Amino acid sequence: MAYQLYRNTTLGNSLQESLDELTQVTPQLALQVLLQFGKSISSALAQRVRNRVNFRGFLNTCRFCDNAWTFVLNDVEFREVTELIKVDKVKTVACDGKNTGSNTPE
Repeated sequence: MAYQLYRNTTLGNSLQESLDELTQVTPQLALQVLLQFGKSISSALAQRVRNRVNFRGFLNTCRFCDNAWTFVLNDVEFREVTELIKVDKVKTVACDGKNTGSNTPE
């Protein structure tokens, strides 16, 4: 499920750790909270983020496994209108977003 991707962010990890520490939260409730977190982040990104960034680099690895593409790029340049950022390596994971209508948490 696409909403589960946001759980590996710093904010998602912090939420998960907080839920684990709360003794009164059942596992089912924690899963509902994490699912709502994913939906909220996805909605906020779709509605509020308007910046565009272009990037270019050299493709090191390209994989397709479990309905997800993984790209590893070397010597990558990110360009926004007035800013240029260079990094040695970038890993990008792209999943199919068409199946986001499901309500069952994974």
